[in-house]
Amino acid sequence: MSPFNPPVLGIILKGYPRISETFISNEIHLLEKLGFAIHLFSMRQPRENFTHASVKNIRAPVDYLPETLIKPLPRLVYHNFCLAAKNPKVYGAALKTAYRRFLRTRKSATIKHLLQAGYLVHRLLAASRVTHLHAHFAHSPTSVAMFTSQLSGLPFSFTAHAKDIYTSDPRQLREKIGLAQFVVTCTEYNRRHLCELADGYKTPIHRIYHGIDVALFSYESEVLKNPVPPYRILTIARLTAKKGLPTIYKALKLLRDRQVAFFHTHIGGGEDREKILSLIRDLGLASVTQLLGTRPHDVVLEQYKNADLFVLGCEVAPDGDRDGIPNVLMESMAMGVPVVVTNISGIPELVENEKTGLLVHPADPPKLAEAMLRMLTDAQLRNRVTAAGRQRVVRGFDNRRLVQELAEVYKKECREQGAEGRGN
Repeated sequence: MSPFNPPVLGIILKGYPRISETFISNEIHLLEKLGFAIHLFSMRQPRENFTHASVKNIRAPVDYLPETLIKPLPRLVYHNFCLAAKNPKVYGAALKTAYRRFLRTRKSATIKHLLQAGYLVHRLLAASRVTHLHAHFAHSPTSVAMFTSQLSGLPFSFTAHAKDIYTSDPRQLREKIGLAQFVVTCTEYNRRHLCELADGYKTPIHRIYHGIDVALFSYESEVLKNPVPPYRILTIARLTAKKGLPTIYKALKLLRDRQVAFFHTHIGGGEDREKILSLIRDLGLASVTQLLGTRPHDVVLEQYKNADLFVLGCEVAPDGDRDGIPNVLMESMAMGVPVVVTNISGIPELVENEKTGLLVHPADPPKLAEAMLRMLTDAQLRNRVTAAGRQRVVRGFDNRRLVQELAEVYKKECREQGAEGRGN
């Protein structure tokens, strides 16, 4: 068998780089190490003024699409007009798709995604040598990938993660699945949901976990130490509804009422920051908590090393948003920090109750407080789940192994495409 000649993957992202999406930059870097040539197309400029050091290892060129409709409208219209004049039949078909999708939701974003795709095809695609398009997140990046595929004839695929699945219009998402060459998602829970949604389509839907760099997140010592008060409790999460932060702080209040000495650290930014700060003040926890905001890897690693317990209160948000498997759980377990977390979505695929951590139902502060205290004070439980948690991550969530699964999917699908001469 002749060696596989990797395609140039055109990866479409919502924004690049992003501190909260390290799993994507890690995936890109690992694919490059496996020999894949990649070209990035980002729909937005970076929103932070710093990045993780790992981003600097990525060689892929990056092109940024116009972010809005108003100011860059002349550029968008020009490139789309040129594309339509060159191939009116193809552009007309994409326009019909856009019109059909717009009628379902009445959202102007559909028009923007078509115009961004036209800009990408006419202005950027030819020079990129891209032969396959892949989008991260099933909402707007995949919409751009879908229209780009229609306008260029290139096949597209996408990775569905969490919010993008459960807050998307099911009709719109189902259509994307039907048009895609294949779909990837990061939990079995997600895969089953997407398979049900796509009933009637034969599009392959692959479950490939994200994983983490188990060499970066590792024990410094195999000797486990039992914590002593004041306990150091850590949470890393975006300040948003699905993370269940009010449940965590209410549980911490219950621990304080029981005279348990602790100090809680939160890392992460988000739209609910002022709401959470207000809750902390109302609960009288300001002196035993800190919110550090978004921080780079070196700070995060130091916090893991100092933590006695990691806690998350994940829940299904009112709009349906929910987590998949938060990477911070894998990082904590790999670092020897035991976890207490809620049992929603794909989390039980990583955390097995009483074996690799403790699981509780969401939105239940008394049960969360009870589990936290038990993990902090029960030495036998703590030592058992800490060792088993580390093994679970190393064996099942090593991103160097998992990216090979993803590479094989790309290779197989592209070989079949080449053999059959098919496209979307």
